[in-house]
Amino acid sequence: MPDSQRMFANADGSRHLLGLQGMHPTRIEPFLDLAESYVLLNRQRKTQRDLLRGRTLINLFFEDSTRTRTSFELAGKRLGADVINMTVSTSSVNKGETLLDTAATLNAMRTDLLVVRHAQSGAPALLAQKVEASVINAGDGTHEHPTQALLDALTIRRRCGSLAGLVVAICGDVAHSRVARSNIHLLTAMGSRVRVIGPPTLIPAEIERLGVEVFHDMDQGLDGVDVIMMLRLQRERMTGGLVPSAREYFRFFGLDAARLARAKPGALVMHPGPMNRGVEIDSQVADHPEQSVIQEQVEMGVAVRMAVLDRLSRGQDRTDR
Repeated sequence: MPDSQRMFANADGSRHLLGLQGMHPTRIEPFLDLAESYVLLNRQRKTQRDLLRGRTLINLFFEDSTRTRTSFELAGKRLGADVINMTVSTSSVNKGETLLDTAATLNAMRTDLLVVRHAQSGAPALLAQKVEASVINAGDGTHEHPTQALLDALTIRRRCGSLAGLVVAICGDVAHSRVARSNIHLLTAMGSRVRVIGPPTLIPAEIERLGVEVFHDMDQGLDGVDVIMMLRLQRERMTGGLVPSAREYFRFFGLDAARLARAKPGALVMHPGPMNRGVEIDSQVADHPEQSVIQEQVEMGVAVRMAVLDRLSRGQDRTDR
């Protein structure tokens, strides 16, 4: 994939956000800063409804989603865009239309911004080659989910001040997680030390090449970490019996109060959702009033997606400011 397709819109004219692999910190930080300003606006109940006035944003989701699609819809509306949610289950795609046919249809509609979630890795990149709209990857297969990693980074930065030097543990079903991959790319680029923890069946082979440390023992892996990022078991993507029962999985790899105590005092607890309580995380930990930032992640999601839409729309016909 060309580097220009991985970047946010900027003075170099790049128009899409397809992934974070290879993105330099100097391209990441300005978008976190912009998102920070949108956090403040949202909390003050203020909007910039003129920013995307006259623009059309289409949410094209081939997989079910609640948080991501809703936050993109809210972000677009707060910026003044005309937002359309395309329900794939009732669309022509379900009648046999190909992805390229869909691209031609979207071009004819004069769409400005296209948010895509698809079960196949690379589908948003293919659309980006065929449509005039700016394409945002909202999760493709097991490849990437860039806006989730950005909102996670913003959540951590707001609590810890910086990402550099932090030890972050990503725990659970790493093999099937696009969230894990995007977070690894972003966090290592920003100077964090990343550990991945899980059973051998759920850790990709040779993942060390991405600059992470691998642990198959939850207790050892959590020793002294600053941030714990739990992942759900994605059974819908599994082709065999990769894990034992849910009860056994929680026994060895679930996050409870005892395991949380192995991390640094005040360590943050994160989860991209939806959570499987009692499978990968205990309710007492998920709802911890000081250490859990799971609801804060949801709030940061709207701000980050507003920042992404802002930057991409400016990349189409405005100079960088």
